[in-house]
Amino acid sequence: MSTCDLCPNRCGADRSVSVGKCLCKTDPVIARAALHFYEEPPVSGTNGSGTVFFAGCVMRCEFCQNHEISRMPRGKTYTPAELADVYRRLEDEGAHNINFVTPTQWTDAIIASFGRYRPRVPVVWNTSGYELPETLDRLSEYVDVWLPDFKYSSKELAEKLSLRPDYPEYAFEAVEKMRSFRSDRYESGLIKEGLIIRHLVLPGYINNSFGVLDMIKQAAGTETTLSLMSQFTPTIHSRAITRKLKPLEYKAVVAHAEKLGFKDVFVQDTDSADESYIPPFEV
Repeated sequence: MSTCDLCPNRCGADRSVSVGKCLCKTDPVIARAALHFYEEPPVSGTNGSGTVFFAGCVMRCEFCQNHEISRMPRGKTYTPAELADVYRRLEDEGAHNINFVTPTQWTDAIIASFGRYRPRVPVVWNTSGYELPETLDRLSEYVDVWLPDFKYSSKELAEKLSLRPDYPEYAFEAVEKMRSFRSDRYESGLIKEGLIIRHLVLPGYINNSFGVLDMIKQAAGTETTLSLMSQFTPTIHSRAITRKLKPLEYKAVVAHAEKLGFKDVFVQDTDSADESYIPPFEV
């Protein structure tokens, strides 16, 4: 990692001595590793998803609900061997899968951990969607379920809210590639392989959402499962958006997905916009 180029930032940082744009050095930092019940039903199931919340992030979303760990990477540092022990523990607790949240900056260590132990349950790559194709190629033999965000179709909005104007192009290529890796496979209502694309509808920016859905249709097709989220919750860091989503805004985006022909769409109740859904981080 002497010249890190794991993500589209391509910052070239020597992470053995200083942090990259992800704010991270070499060894993974985990803020929480536990069963999690607030993912999509095929991911959480009844037992919960074995969710590993990594610190740091390749993005800079001002509305990030995990701001306390994405902007100030805190938690416990793990070696690849210790990561493997985390997978075993979560499996022993009954996890339906091992779910890596915001993992891109730790790709090398995660791959190394699989040399110590390969989980017996599906591996989920739960990501911002801001990915390099070559990094995804490296991960393709290890990841079973891809769970990316697709945040923006507007370069201007991506710059305004996340400081990443090139986000739309990288997210498009990422979901296109993820779709090519795996066909969807479910057993007893749980996803074992495949792709679910998430999109958080932002208050006041439904045209961005319309554009995202248009891009997903082009990149991954309408057979791809969508998760349309209404849970935007303003935080003290949200300067550009200070209100919750209006029901009519959300309904308009859901209607656009239906118009485009998407057949499998998870939707949320508007009461999901609540900070109680943010997990307690062990920092």
